[in-house]
Amino acid sequence: MKGDVETYHENGQWQNKIEGSSAPEKSTFDTKEAAVTGGRDLARERKVEHFIRNLDGKIGERNTYGHDPRNIPG
Repeated sequence: MKGDVETYHENGQWQNKIEGSSAPEKSTFDTKEAAVTGGRDLARERKVEHFIRNLDGKIGERNTYGHDPRNIPG
């Protein structure tokens, strides 16, 4: 979904970006934990998915906040 939030490591710092935007969000973080917290808050505000990448660039975790496309009761 366009506008999803991605947390990733680049140039020695953790960053968040919104899908479809080439620039990272204004904040950079020294730790993954701080970046994940910021990215999660941003994804919750926007009601989108949050992708958290490991140092190797692979997606390590993914969370949906809002528009879950599945129609599963319970």
